[in-house]
Amino acid sequence: MLTIDKLSAMEILDSRGRPTVLAHCALRGGATASASVPSGASTGTAEALEMRDRDPKRYHGLGCRKAVGHVNREIAHALCGKSFADQKALDQAMLELDGTANKSRLGANAILAVSIAFARATAQQRGVPLYQQFADILGQPLRTMPRLTINLFSGGKHAGKQVPIQDVLIVPASATTIDGSLVMMYDIYQAAAELTLERHGMRLLTADEGGLAPPFTSAAEMLSCAVDAIERAGYKPGTDAGIAVDVASSHFHQDGKYHIDGQALDSVAMISRLSEWVSKYPIISVEDGLFEDDWDHWPALRTALAGKVLVLGDDFLCTNPLRIARAIEAKACDALLLKVNQIGTLTESAQAYHMAKQAGWQVTISVRSGETEDNWAADLVVGWAGDQFKNGSITQSERLAKYNRLLDIEHQVKLPMIAWPNK
Repeated sequence: MLTIDKLSAMEILDSRGRPTVLAHCALRGGATASASVPSGASTGTAEALEMRDRDPKRYHGLGCRKAVGHVNREIAHALCGKSFADQKALDQAMLELDGTANKSRLGANAILAVSIAFARATAQQRGVPLYQQFADILGQPLRTMPRLTINLFSGGKHAGKQVPIQDVLIVPASATTIDGSLVMMYDIYQAAAELTLERHGMRLLTADEGGLAPPFTSAAEMLSCAVDAIERAGYKPGTDAGIAVDVASSHFHQDGKYHIDGQALDSVAMISRLSEWVSKYPIISVEDGLFEDDWDHWPALRTALAGKVLVLGDDFLCTNPLRIARAIEAKACDALLLKVNQIGTLTESAQAYHMAKQAGWQVTISVRSGETEDNWAADLVVGWAGDQFKNGSITQSERLAKYNRLLDIEHQVKLPMIAWPNK
């Protein structure tokens, strides 16, 4: 049994300068640990509630003092001095304490910070690495290192909406290690930086997740430039490096139409547009290709792209077991983008993971646009044998903290890198 001696929290700032929550957990026996939680810019309507203060005089209403207060008072009062058999028992106690479907009473940011801090303290108490603790929570052995999907160009809510789609990412497909993946990405990023200067005469202004954000005139130009960067770096598009696209369609869907590149497309036309991109460019993953509630057309999207690319659900699924179950039944996609702060506890995230895997899906474990230098996500993707890891670009310390942790883990465990699907 694991007994909590002390819980506390404080407000800190994320990579965008916005507040988030840091929690401290001390266990009887001496183990102490802390964890900070991320925050998203592109969020689905079905996500668990991230509690904000809504005081316009402080951080434009984005303060987290209420969430911090819930940890310091109600959650600490309920949990301190209590013993828990495992992570599931701890998380269940907080779910019951909150008592809402979307964690709107205490805040998912408060609950998740405690959930992860407890997991890290437990690992310390047991004398095991955090990735092993995460593997034990899931109930599976360590197996593989993840394939990286690394941000190259950004638009949408991660940049200035100069193009509607959110991210174009590079997948180092021929790399066999994390180290090799990062070497390849460095080459491609530098080539993209040269193209940005040559074609747009601009210095390296980056978006929320470190991606480059030139003033592209269309999504097609963004995709074409990614191919050019791969080639300029000396790699073969589609063989050495593929492209993953985070379309984030919900953010340019209005009045039943997809407003993209000066056109208003219906769902059938949007599927056709995505199919055209997949045929023309070395795309191997399409994330949120349709509006999150366009349930009537997601199965058609999957059918159109089946066997060609991963059809990945982010805002569409929100790491929510109820939405995942519906999508499995509808055959609406074949991959889950798992973000633990979308659902709010490690236990519920593990449930989402198991559901996706049992359906034969791939699982991409992802961080958020607002991150901290806490690196627990790297341990999570290894412990849970995530098929892919989406962590942003190779710039900015909050991203590099995770990549550097992956390099450290790779050095320790010598696990093979998972193959891309169909390779």
